[in-house]
Amino acid sequence: MAPDARLTSAMLVGALRRRVAQEGGFATVLVKGDEISGVILVQALEKGQENGLFERVPNLDGGYALMRCGPAPAEGSQALASYIERRRRSDPDLWIIELDIPQAERFAAETIC
Repeated sequence: MAPDARLTSAMLVGALRRRVAQEGGFATVLVKGDEISGVILVQALEKGQENGLFERVPNLDGGYALMRCGPAPAEGSQALASYIERRRRSDPDLWIIELDIPQAERFAAETIC
């Protein structure tokens, strides 16, 4: 791959979904964003319990990292829904992926960062 070539958002999401499924978890695309460069948000769950929302962001090394974003799980589903609605209004190209698997944040970081 050329130094400036990047995997598309759609490719990263596809790889994440396949990897989670291989490990016995569930991965669902809640909102499909821009195929090429849409921002990816990962909604992490374990056995249906909310563990947080994470965003794939560029880091100082030229790579990517996952950063916690949005309300804390303790704030409830309405706070999360409001946050996601605001984000979608400001960025209609946004992807939102729900992962229900132990250590969802780790799976996402290892796959899309």
